[in-house]
Amino acid sequence: MTDPADRPSDGTASAPETTATSEAASPRTRPPRWWLLLGRDRGAAVAAVILALVFLVALLGRLFIGDRAIRQDLRASLRPPSFDHGFYGLLGTDVLGRSVLARLIEAAGTTLYVAVPAVLCSLLIGSALGMWAGYHGGWRENIAMRAADVILSFPSLLIAVVVLYVFSPSALNIVLILAVARIPVYLRTARAESAELRSRLFVDAARTFGTPSRQIIYRHILPIALPTLLTVATLDFCFVMLTESSLSFLGIGIQPPDVSWGLMVAQGRQYLQTAWWIAVLPGIAIVLTTVSATVLAAWVRLATDPAQRWRLTLPKKRRGARAAVSPEVIA
Repeated sequence: MTDPADRPSDGTASAPETTATSEAASPRTRPPRWWLLLGRDRGAAVAAVILALVFLVALLGRLFIGDRAIRQDLRASLRPPSFDHGFYGLLGTDVLGRSVLARLIEAAGTTLYVAVPAVLCSLLIGSALGMWAGYHGGWRENIAMRAADVILSFPSLLIAVVVLYVFSPSALNIVLILAVARIPVYLRTARAESAELRSRLFVDAARTFGTPSRQIIYRHILPIALPTLLTVATLDFCFVMLTESSLSFLGIGIQPPDVSWGLMVAQGRQYLQTAWWIAVLPGIAIVLTTVSATVLAAWVRLATDPAQRWRLTLPKKRRGARAAVSPEVIA
């Protein structure tokens, strides 16, 4: 029998240990990257491409169209979509001869410049207040929740209508109103996540070692609650965009010479029988953007949840058969 001390000491590991190490370091055991998971879901991939195109058009489109969105040509009034009038006449013209394509590009920027800041402001303020109130509890939690109840007691669209009717309608006022009206959504979500996580062992350990509460919230609670908050923000983006379109349709949102998708629908509704493209095309843009954001939000929720991510890694033929099987059964 060979003594353990007589074994070669050249640092070479045994065969089982080498195999185990190579298997642990093999890329096959690592979780798939998010872009690989996105590529396996065609619906989510198409939604992501559509949203990326919308954002690119909103950010860069104005550099190429110049003043074509407001340039009038009464001789080209109400031209139908055609290839005979150049690139900017591809989607037709409105009653003043303005290019519908150019106005759609201009309106994409206006709509997103209202929806994105409103969602970001309400996300940051509501999440910070919610996690602070949920972690500390007590009177802080009661005050935060009562303030959220007061705001939620009034419909956000009604608040926007009243405030914009009293004050002058503008993009800044719309952003402020929608941001304040949507804060309770994130406040309640973050409060629930923080209240549930504050009793976890890792939070108790950090508190025992004297970590300040703001560091505990930032380092331990926020990373776990962030996927849920981002999913809510993606869905809330659809609501805010539809609310802005509704306000513009009612005439108290974006005002000319600015243009938004909702304003284009409002301006083209009286020409539905003779020039349908003026109102229908911006309506299609609204539907495509909101549906894509909703589909992508559902995918993000699965991709960021370790308990549900396994559904995205299954082959397509096996997803339907194993959809009802829990991860514990599969393991």
